[in-house]
Amino acid sequence: MIKPTVVLGVSLKPSRYSHLAVHRLKKYNHPVLAIGLRSGEVAGEEVITFNDAFAKAETHKNKFDTVTLYLNPKRQDQYIPYLISLNPKRVIFNPGTENPELYRILKENNIDFEVACTLVLLGTNQY
Repeated sequence: MIKPTVVLGVSLKPSRYSHLAVHRLKKYNHPVLAIGLRSGEVAGEEVITFNDAFAKAETHKNKFDTVTLYLNPKRQDQYIPYLISLNPKRVIFNPGTENPELYRILKENNIDFEVACTLVLLGTNQY
């Protein structure tokens, strides 16, 4: 099943897991919206900045199955309104992004979440 995915916290550095996740999601034919601190390109996908994503929030609503996080908890707060506005089916908290307060907010908004590694989920056919 194809699952359009927002990768929140994409790095332009090839050694970063968020960068690898964009490549792997594309390999498995999942449409990707890549959002990072800096604009650029990863795996043929435009990486848009957080500000650009916020400006387009209304057009992104209800278009994505999954949001996979690559932001540490201290940096997540400012993105919570955007995340909620997307109304995804689920949010994946990759290692280092775990945030009990955000879990509570997601539950209140009827958004499922899981603490997992996107790369492992893809590699084991559990995505």
